[in-house]
Formats: sequence, C-alpha cells, structure tokens
Amino acid sequence: MLTPSKIKSLNSKNRQGAALIELAICLPVFFLITMATIETCRMIYLRQSLKIAAYECARLAIVPGTTQQNLTDQCDLILLGRKINGYQFSCAPTDPAILAYGDLFKVTIQIAAKESSLVGTWFYQNKIFTESVTIMAEY
Repeated sequence: MLTPSKIKSLNSKNRQGAALIELAICLPVFFLITMATIETCRMIYLRQSLKIAAYECARLAIVPGTTQQNLTDQCDLILLGRKINGYQFSCAPTDPAILAYGDLFKVTIQIAAKESSLVGTWFYQNKIFTESVTIMAEY
C-alpha cells in the first residue's frame, strides 16, 4: 500500500526527471537565440562603424590640402580603433585635392561579414556590408 509520503517521494523523482528533459530540450534553443542576438548586434555595430568612418573621411576630404593618404589614415584610425580589419576603402574622385566648390565627393567602405563575425559565418553567410557617404565641397 502506498502511503502519502511514498506518493510524494515518487512525484518528486518524476518531476526531477521532467525538469532534466526540459533543460536538455530548451538549453540549446536558448543558446542559439543568445548567439544569434550577439551576432546581430555585432553586425549592427559593424555597419554603424563603417558609416561613421565613411562620414569622417568625407568631412576630412573637403578640407583644403587633404590627400588620399590622409583619408586612408583617418579610416584606419577609426576602424582599427574599433578592432575592425579587412575592409576596403575607396573614394571618388580619388584625389580630394582637385575638388572645387560644389563638387561631390563620395567615400565608400565595404567589408565581408565573415571578417568581423564572432561565431562564424553561419548566420550572415557571404554577406558584404557597404556604407558610403557623399558630401559637397564647400571651399
């Protein structure tokens, strides 16, 4: 005959087994969601960093006497300071010294997502981020 204390003991053991199975099923799902969230935040940070670097380089380009090397150095300063490597920098026209009043200057920076991914490229496979800024010369 089962007494109330034995029934309570059996229910407690059954509940512990159920909790273990629930943990085994839910833990990988929570881990996947966490890693996807971290990776998405990293990619947002990457795109914003590219946009900031492009904007700062474009602002520097319209200053008289600026060379393309100055622009490359500025881009390196910003992006390498944020631990972002493997990007391509381009500008049009290539020489900012030829800008006249009213000319447009465009800075483009692009990077493959795999260069800055924390957990591999499974989430952002073959994705290339490109940010550009166009600014008008004022001098």
